[in-house]
Amino acid sequence: MTGVPPVPAELPGRIGPYTEFKGAGLLDWSPDGRHLLVTFLRGTRPQLHLASGPGQPLQPITHAEEPTSSGAYLPADPGIVVFERDVGGSEATRLYRLDLPTGAETPLTDAGRRCDSGPFDAAGTTMLVQCTQVDASAGGNVERNGGVTADFSLIDIRTGAARALTSLPGPGWYALDIAPDDRTALLLRYRSAAETEVWTLDLGDGKRRRVLPRDGEPAAFYSGVGFAADGRRVFLVTDRFGEFRQLYRYDPATHRFDGMTADVPWDVTAGDLARDRSRIAVVTNENGRGVPRLFDANALTPQPLPPPAGVNVSSVKLAPDGQSLAYAGSSATAPSEVRVIDLRSRATGLWAAADTAGIDTSTFQPIEVIEWTGFDGRRISGLIQRPPKRFAGRRPVLIEIHGGPEAQARIGFNGRYNYLVNELGIVLIEPNVRGSTGFGKTFHTLDNGRRREDSVRDIGALLDWIGQQPDLDAARVLVQGGSYGGYMAHAVAVHYSDRIRGAVAAVGISNFVTFLERTESYRRDLRRAEYGDERDPAMREFLTEISPLTNAGRIKVPLFVVHGRNDPRVPVQEAERIAATVRARGVPVWMLIAENEGHGFAKKENADYLFYARVLFLEQFLLGR
Repeated sequence: MTGVPPVPAELPGRIGPYTEFKGAGLLDWSPDGRHLLVTFLRGTRPQLHLASGPGQPLQPITHAEEPTSSGAYLPADPGIVVFERDVGGSEATRLYRLDLPTGAETPLTDAGRRCDSGPFDAAGTTMLVQCTQVDASAGGNVERNGGVTADFSLIDIRTGAARALTSLPGPGWYALDIAPDDRTALLLRYRSAAETEVWTLDLGDGKRRRVLPRDGEPAAFYSGVGFAADGRRVFLVTDRFGEFRQLYRYDPATHRFDGMTADVPWDVTAGDLARDRSRIAVVTNENGRGVPRLFDANALTPQPLPPPAGVNVSSVKLAPDGQSLAYAGSSATAPSEVRVIDLRSRATGLWAAADTAGIDTSTFQPIEVIEWTGFDGRRISGLIQRPPKRFAGRRPVLIEIHGGPEAQARIGFNGRYNYLVNELGIVLIEPNVRGSTGFGKTFHTLDNGRRREDSVRDIGALLDWIGQQPDLDAARVLVQGGSYGGYMAHAVAVHYSDRIRGAVAAVGISNFVTFLERTESYRRDLRRAEYGDERDPAMREFLTEISPLTNAGRIKVPLFVVHGRNDPRVPVQEAERIAATVRARGVPVWMLIAENEGHGFAKKENADYLFYARVLFLEQFLLGR
């Protein structure tokens, strides 16, 4: 830690319960449909819990030092859960079996590799698992030690016995589903946020076959939901027929796509197929708000659902018998909660409630959609949350830029940031600059390659818009972001230092070339598809030219650089180099490096300390206190 002043003893008390909000995340149904597996903060770490019904207390089932936030029931046994966990934010996730009666945790994969849980076979006893070697365990660079491979195996969860199937070349391979006859698996190969492929894998001989796109067909985005009941057709999401990602049932034999969401001009962002394959549930992202939808998986017809009033739904999960639908959702006034709809009675029950730490969050301000005109005349949108009316006059503005860049600022609960809005009177704006998802595939690609800085220009246009609003103070604006948003914060400080008061960059890219050379090998080619290939001399020159580190001399405003020492995505050197370079030019720089974190702060004590420091930075450089 360098440059960060000591946190005054009174500050945690002043901020108080704003750091204590707790929301629930949805993971899975138990095989008997009696329980839900959810995530919830226990102490200072997210852990797995069981929810047993409306009004019932959550039962914690993991108690680890490290966060545990993913998992699934073994379909054949309600007493067994399979989950992933890494150490120190390394993302070298290891799979474990958790025996609920005893609480015993048994590793299923070796340490030092990144392993992803996958689908189960028809009997519900065996999981298809994909593992990838990480640079930390391969002498520093997987690419220089045989290349990136995705190693698939079938693991009997009860015994731990594994049968190796195949090693597929390159990154981006994921297992989606296993056909009802257990002969074939459905795989997805992710090449970029705009281009994916659908493959099948023979579970007998390990041979693979590309299903989509066929030879000669244009690239498109595909994501899979699963096999239909006949084991031949598949449910998938694609944008090959238009701007948005729609749900289809696809028949490989006839190459026929039967559309299911064509009347919804928005992206399908999540989906779940009942284990009996009778129903399929999806979430559509409608202008930043998630809406659940339900379909008969045989007739392909929509089925009615009670509307989740005012809630942004993030995920859905159908009960094994298809008769109940669980969903997680949040709003501007409530952290994420998990509810269950009985599809026969249409009654809805709250199974996992949020903890608002005694604060009446119903008084929190609404989040609204705003629009402004970009530098090229294109309409750009974002979200705004204004402070209570007791804050008079033009208000200071904090611009929070999302990461990704293939992501979107969506309506939901702003957690600790509600302190900034409600107690400090700061206006929070979350822009969806070009390159964001949710607005069609054309918009999504507008920042690719050599158009990278066009997204930065969208922030310049937002600064113009702020100057035109009677309630916003264009002379008091600060920008911040994480990951790709961290790059954007640096870049805005480069281009618009005369129009902002400061920048906060968390786990951000400062030099595209060194980032691409040092990010984990299993994801390097995926990032090259977005930013450009640094091995090409002309692109390398361009990436160097636009990198914030190259232009650090143009940063004239205070900078707060935040990073995790173990970050496998954006190496910590990205933070250290730009902090040192800007500080050497006499500009105030705060730097906070967490030794036990990775790509973001997952441990509550670290996240709390960062928020206290963030408040100090805002009070000094945005509010002028």
